[in-house]
Amino acid sequence: MAQDPALESYGYTQELRRSLGFKDLLVYGLIFMVPIAPFGIFGSVFQGSGGMVALAYAIGMLAMLFTAGSYAQMSKAFPIAGSVYTYAGRGIGAPVGFLAGWMILLDYVLVPGLLYLIAGVAMNSLLPAVPVWLWLVAFVLLNTAVNYLGIEMTAKVNRVMLVAQLIILAIFLVIGVVALTQGKGRGFSFDPLFNSGTFSWSLVFGAVSIAVLSFLGFDGISTLAEENRDSARAIGRSMVAALVVTGLLFIVQTWVAALLVPDPDGLIANGDSGGTAFYDAARAAGGGWLATLTAAATAVSWGFANSLVAQAATSRLLFAMARDRQLPKFLARVHPTRRIPVNATLLVAGVSLVLGLYMQSREDGITLLSSLVNFGAMTAFLVLHVSVVTHYVIRRRSRNWWKHLIAPAVGFGILAYVVINAKVAAQTVGFVWLGVGAVVLVGLLVAGRRPELAGVGGNVENVGNEEDGK
Repeated sequence: MAQDPALESYGYTQELRRSLGFKDLLVYGLIFMVPIAPFGIFGSVFQGSGGMVALAYAIGMLAMLFTAGSYAQMSKAFPIAGSVYTYAGRGIGAPVGFLAGWMILLDYVLVPGLLYLIAGVAMNSLLPAVPVWLWLVAFVLLNTAVNYLGIEMTAKVNRVMLVAQLIILAIFLVIGVVALTQGKGRGFSFDPLFNSGTFSWSLVFGAVSIAVLSFLGFDGISTLAEENRDSARAIGRSMVAALVVTGLLFIVQTWVAALLVPDPDGLIANGDSGGTAFYDAARAAGGGWLATLTAAATAVSWGFANSLVAQAATSRLLFAMARDRQLPKFLARVHPTRRIPVNATLLVAGVSLVLGLYMQSREDGITLLSSLVNFGAMTAFLVLHVSVVTHYVIRRRSRNWWKHLIAPAVGFGILAYVVINAKVAAQTVGFVWLGVGAVVLVGLLVAGRRPELAGVGGNVENVGNEEDGK
């Protein structure tokens, strides 16, 4: 395989196949975020936001746009697989990168299991005779097979799934809007965007911590940096584009669904333990067939399309950390012909299956996993914003104050508020996970295996810094 001089300057050889263009990256991000993602967690966000579910998604999109901006800056500086692990490690220092990677692992390793669980529950609601655990096994085996065939196969499947999701979303929106004009639901109202009777910043940001789950796929694009055949800028552009498109879709669909909820006060008071709030709204708009269609779409989108790309992204993160000897070496093995991190892919499949099977036995499995995934991502994103300031302003003496100081600071502030208002259970487990990571880091230091990144100390800052002084 032809080597990449830019990648070699960081101390690595080109092992993965560069076959993805901007459109592939954009589709990948859209599929990872899932245009119909709110279908599965609508009830939880509705309850957490006091009915202002569209506002929660609007704030979530704003917060993630600042984070996407930071990702764009770091992906230009370091066009390498590994996401925030790579950016924090090279932008601040290898030990910080290890902890950032450790925290993002809480997101990446748990999210496939969460997706399989949501899909299994949705399919079980359609076919009660087939247990949730059997759907979990089926989805894991199917996705692992597709990912094993290579990144090109994953990209082709992504395009088909994206078109299908957009068609189903269009059907719901058309029927939902027509139903509202016919007097069904509560009619048109701005309450899903702002309700003075229930509004409070802590309430809304608490809901944002759950709603953000729907946006997390955009950062997965950065894990494909070594499979991107275009310029490094394509990574950042595709992130921002994917966020804007899905954010607008999230706001519109949750606004319509919120106005169709049969018992909004009851949903706020009692929650949505069955995860059927969106399907109930669809039933109110178009009847049982629309409820069935949206439930089936959720199952396929989360259990196949979304978890397919989530498994791919997670395996690339494990590959990057193992390549730097910060995780077991066997995870860095690349298949000789498929050019995928094969052992990391299989490990993610196994962990996802075990985790999904365990969580499906808990009543709070989906809510707990959602909170944990978000907490891991948010804390890692905080470090990402710091890495932008450290790399560009402190090290490179950049005077582009907006991109390299103000925007990262604003993004940091929004995310910090979300983390502070996250569920106590998520905070507890999240900080325990961080503590375990700190212990592992200390163990590495004591054993004389201080985290190091290949090429550091050499020509590692020669890419993507053309705007530093602007």
